[in-house]
Amino acid sequence: MSLRINDTVPDLKVETDLGTFTLHEFIGDNWTILFSHPKDFTPICTTEFGAVAQLADEWAKRDTKVIGVSVDGVEDHKKWKGDIEKVAGTAAGFPIIADDGLELSKAFDMLPAEAYLPDGRTPNDSATVRSVFIIGPDKKLKLSMTYPMNVGRNFAEVLRALDGLQTAAKYTVATPANWQVGQDVVIPATVSAEDAKEKFGEFTTVLPYLRTAKLPS
Repeated sequence: MSLRINDTVPDLKVETDLGTFTLHEFIGDNWTILFSHPKDFTPICTTEFGAVAQLADEWAKRDTKVIGVSVDGVEDHKKWKGDIEKVAGTAAGFPIIADDGLELSKAFDMLPAEAYLPDGRTPNDSATVRSVFIIGPDKKLKLSMTYPMNVGRNFAEVLRALDGLQTAAKYTVATPANWQVGQDVVIPATVSAEDAKEKFGEFTTVLPYLRTAKLPS
């Protein structure tokens, strides 16, 4: 299957190093970030898991859960966490899904239906399992991005994107390029000038179709 923006994510039953549950059960009423990896005990992935662990307070501030996925088993995940925590200098308290059967990787369209893990496999056999998915409390996919194995993911950008998604959802606005919390937002074109004035007070018309304003306090 393919998975696109605003699709409901599949409610798979997953086994993790912290227990077994369904994805929808894990998400609950929270925003959730699911990030995937092609193999345990790999250098770039280890630094990425460490970066996620270091941001635990930032995820909590945003009422956001994080969950990892790697195409290996639970016992390997438990051992790998020791390396992750050594690199991060902090505990990795989030679960890691054991996707050695590739069910999740295929359901999230990271691998083709015919994919399998050969004996003696290397990360190259599952190289496309290198994605970040941001999922809303409504269980719908809000954002996805995929990286190659030789470029580490920027989790500051994941945080920025999460802030933009949460702001857009709360205030029914959009965010411009490079937006950061506290900066002006974009008023949707479907909002009339009268309604914009009532909701935002003063706003700036940069172009007929580009209006910016400060968020209501």
